[in-house]
Amino acid sequence: MTVRKIRKADRAAIAGSLMLTPMVMAMRIPLMAAESGGVHGMGKEARRAILEKNAAFAQGVVAAQLSLVQSAADFWTDVFAGKTPALISGVAAERSILAALGPASRAVNANYRRLSPK
Repeated sequence: MTVRKIRKADRAAIAGSLMLTPMVMAMRIPLMAAESGGVHGMGKEARRAILEKNAAFAQGVVAAQLSLVQSAADFWTDVFAGKTPALISGVAAERSILAALGPASRAVNANYRRLSPK
């Protein structure tokens, strides 16, 4: 599996999506508060929030690891091509971080769309 290179526009999109986090939290809290009075403990929205965060975290970890593996695989190719390898220049770390934030960004965007008044 290859990891795609993250463009500047993608970085901006990830940052923009993550800026919606406070808004999503503000929209989700009343739903969770309304469900908290139930006798069965955790409500549907709270359960969904926990599952989404766990899934985004797991996907982010896998994406970050795949990005680093790709950079390691490209190490000698870059050396023989006369380029500075991504693992040495710090580009691998940046790619890994952005890859890890991608799933969280998509989850926040999806929640914003779902919770926004139509």
